[in-house]
Amino acid sequence: MAVPTPGATLAQASDHARGLMLAGGAVLLISFDALLVRLADAPHWDVVFWRGLLIALTLAAWMLVSGQRLHLPPRRRDRWLIGLSVVMLSGNTTLFVLSVTYTAAANTVVILAASPFFAALFSALFLRERVPLRTWVAIAAAMAGVIVVFGGGMRGGTGLGDFFAMTLAVTVGAHLTILRRFPAVPRLPLICLSGVLAALTAIAFANPLALSAESYAVIALMGIVQMPLATVMLAVATRYLPSPEVSLALLVETVLAPIWVWWVLGEAVPSLTAVGGSVILLTVAVHAMLALKEEKT
Repeated sequence: MAVPTPGATLAQASDHARGLMLAGGAVLLISFDALLVRLADAPHWDVVFWRGLLIALTLAAWMLVSGQRLHLPPRRRDRWLIGLSVVMLSGNTTLFVLSVTYTAAANTVVILAASPFFAALFSALFLRERVPLRTWVAIAAAMAGVIVVFGGGMRGGTGLGDFFAMTLAVTVGAHLTILRRFPAVPRLPLICLSGVLAALTAIAFANPLALSAESYAVIALMGIVQMPLATVMLAVATRYLPSPEVSLALLVETVLAPIWVWWVLGEAVPSLTAVGGSVILLTVAVHAMLALKEEKT
């Protein structure tokens, strides 16, 4: 049995700390996403157009500098699946903006927090992966929390936005399942292509040259700095952290996003969203910690 050397142990600790710092920084940046969509104060199709285009251009420049390229699997069927994941990513951009437009930001982020459980469900159905009992229990608990949030939205007149968030959680779960099927395919080129597709889809409904200077400034901050930087940092962080730790880090975004919107815009968290969101967050946290403990063991 090989005994790890002190140097190797220190290197592992350093890599883990680096991963935590990158994931924490990425999550902090992502947590401002809903607030920036609101502050843009622009028609949602205009936001989708500029957001998708600017993210695509910024990531394309990053990939040009870093030398990263898109490597597709050889089989045609697999390439179709990768193409489907790009379409889903493009739709996710649109669904997030639509959801934040039509419901409370807290509703969007807490429903979206259930997306890993949709990924687990799809992995069981399509990848024939064994889903442990604790994950089935977590899926049931998370769905109960989503139903509570959804019920509050229907009562408060924000059901349409909650529906967009629910659809977003499902498509994110499906996209994650496809990426799990192809771990060697680089992620950044897919995000770049999805931004182009989102912009091309939105241009038919948008009037992107008719915004105010303030709207352009907020959208530029979102599309050039916030989301591309967070995407790159999170992609690098996953090299050093196991997926359960990344899931735990992403929970911070679910907590912070409604706080920023409340602090800046005075938007309170609906009472049923607080109840259902607490169930979802607790479920994701406990499940991720159990998975992390199992992985370390």
